[in-house]
Order: sequence, then C-alpha cells, then structure tokens
Amino acid sequence: MPDKSYKKRIAIINQRYGKEINGGSEYFTRQLAQHLSFDYKIQILTTCAKNYTTWKNEYPKGNCLVDGIEVIRFPVTKMRNPRKFRWIDRMVRYSPIKKKQLQQYWIREQGPYCPDLIEYIKAHEKTYDLFIFVTYLYYPTAMGLPMVSEKSILIPTAHEEPYIQFEIYQKIFQIPKAIIYLTQEEKDYVQTIFHNSNIKNQIIGMGISVPEKKRIQNKHNPYLIYAGRIDLGKNCKELFDYFLEYQKHTSKKLSLLLIGTRYISIPNNSWIQYLGFVSEEKKYELISGAVALCLPSKYESFSIAVLEAMALETPVLVNGACNVLKGHCKKSKAGYCYYDKKSFQNGVEHLLDKAINSEMGRNGKVYIKENYQWDFIIKSYQDMIEL
Repeated sequence: MPDKSYKKRIAIINQRYGKEINGGSEYFTRQLAQHLSFDYKIQILTTCAKNYTTWKNEYPKGNCLVDGIEVIRFPVTKMRNPRKFRWIDRMVRYSPIKKKQLQQYWIREQGPYCPDLIEYIKAHEKTYDLFIFVTYLYYPTAMGLPMVSEKSILIPTAHEEPYIQFEIYQKIFQIPKAIIYLTQEEKDYVQTIFHNSNIKNQIIGMGISVPEKKRIQNKHNPYLIYAGRIDLGKNCKELFDYFLEYQKHTSKKLSLLLIGTRYISIPNNSWIQYLGFVSEEKKYELISGAVALCLPSKYESFSIAVLEAMALETPVLVNGACNVLKGHCKKSKAGYCYYDKKSFQNGVEHLLDKAINSEMGRNGKVYIKENYQWDFIIKSYQDMIEL
C-alpha cells in the first residue's frame, strides 16, 4: 500500500489524451490516471494531437486539467503525411536491409514527433518518482523511456504486428524497472520475442465499470454493433464485407451500427448505419441493446470494448485470428470467434437465438465481475508502483 504521508509523483506518458479521443490505449490511460489519482500525484505528459493519422496540433500546448487530472501538452513539430508514411512504412517493413538507423527514421516519421516532450522527460527525471509509459509503439515511449529506464514501468499494449520485430524495440523491452501486461496472451507473446522474463512483471489489465443494464426502447431493427476507430487497421472493411454477404442470404432484418471516429469510407447501404462519435452514456445504451458487439480486429492487446459489452450482458462476435479476443471468448463463454465468412454467418445465426444470447450475456457479466473489478485491479497497480 502507498505511504499516506507522502504522495509519490507519477508521470504517465501517452501519445494522445483527451475525452474526445476513443483509442483503446488512450481511454485506458484516462481510466488508470483517474483511479491512481486518489493515492498519487498524477501528471499526464502528452502531445497536442487528436488525430493519429496526421498528428495535427489541435489542443493548446501547456498545462490544463482533464477531469481533474493535470495534463502537460507538447506540440508535435512534424505532422505526419499519411501518403509519404505509407511509402516509408513499406520500405522499412519489406526492405532486406533492416538497419536500426532506418527504423529510427521510421519512428520519427510515424510520430508523434515531439522532441520537446522528450527533453522535458530528460530534464525532469528527478521531479518524478516514477514514469509510466503506455504503448510501446510510438515516438514518446521509444525515445522517452530510455531516458528514465530505472524509474519506469512499461505498459506495452503489445500484439502481433510486424513493427514489434524491429531491432529498435529490443532495448525498450529490456530496460524498464517493470512491465505490466494486460493479458496472459500479451505476456506470452512479448516474452517469446524478447526473452525478458527476468524483468519484474505482472498481468493486471483494467477495471471495467459500466452502468447497470437498463431496458431501453429499441428504435432500431435488431442490430450488431461496432464501437471504436473505423479504419483499415481495425479490419473494418472485412466486417462490412462479411455483414453484407450475410444480408444477401437472409430474410432477417438485422442492421450493423457503427459508433466511433471514421477514417475510411463506409458502404452506402441501408443496413449499415454510421452514428459517429457518441457520448459514453449513449455508447453503453447502444451496446446494451445490441444482439452482439462485433470486433473484426486481428490485433488487440486487451479490448476494452469487448469487456464492456460483456459487462453489459451483450455477447460478442470476434475475429478468431486474434489470440487475445479468442482467449476472452474461451474463458468467458460469452461470445463466438469467426475465421471466415461462413463462420461469421454461423456466429450471427447462433447469437440471434434468444436462449443462447441470454446465456452468453450472463456468462459475460460473471467473467467481468470475477476478473475486472477496479478495487482488485488498482491494488495490483499499487503493488507494482511500490516495488
């Protein structure tokens, strides 16, 4: 337990921070900061960017408060050109020459390139008792963590993707004081690649808090729902294709609702409805009323949306290519995994069965209650902080 007579100063570093941002690691960071702030002095070190594709500065630089948490924002000095970056990305990923210098160039171009943030971390090492870096992938962690490695905890939010194999990340996973993983699958994956089991580590995850499920008047046809960034990286195009193929072969009135920020085009089809970015209250209401929450992503380290759906007694239909999502379904018995169009269609048919749907909904709620309560979760974080 923390010493009540002295509140440790902790800096939490993430590439973006704000209530308008619906990225998974960013939302996780906000929740973690809120819950740690009761026992520690928390400051968020982040950028002025909202949009992860360009890193355009949209927040004012300097100090501000977000839900009572102090935030220090640093400007991104080089916006990302998506077209140029795609060319650089292909060059680095597929070039037979995997030189570290080329990968450093890739990290700067990927961004968010904010050298002032790195300089601040370096200059204020003694100001903080601990630095928590959330997400291994981006410039703030890749450049900032080595400056304060002996006082750092890494929460990598890692999953299977080509970038984690870059030589430049070898150091990041070998030097922190401790590593906190969100799932067993993430830990197994990271330790297989980096052979870093000697570093103190723990699987903790995140608490899931949702309102009590209420009966709502459904203004839609029965619907599936997707909640999150609507982009290629989340494999949304495949979801559109699979759903529209299902619609061709059924007489059932089933819609697909999409909530979140859109980065790709959405098919112009009456069965697919894009509702945009909605409030937390509205999000929970829509998930609660869905037949199932769909997550087509192949790459997840935790998936808050899936766990929130389970907490709301809504089953899930997820991509079985992702070990983390498959693990949640297997352990909870609260959802189906699909691997192709046929298994997607079969999953939808099973979830439309009211008895199966209700049973899976109950299973999901039990899974969350037994594994993702904030009281237990925050005690585990405190134990790691007090090492």
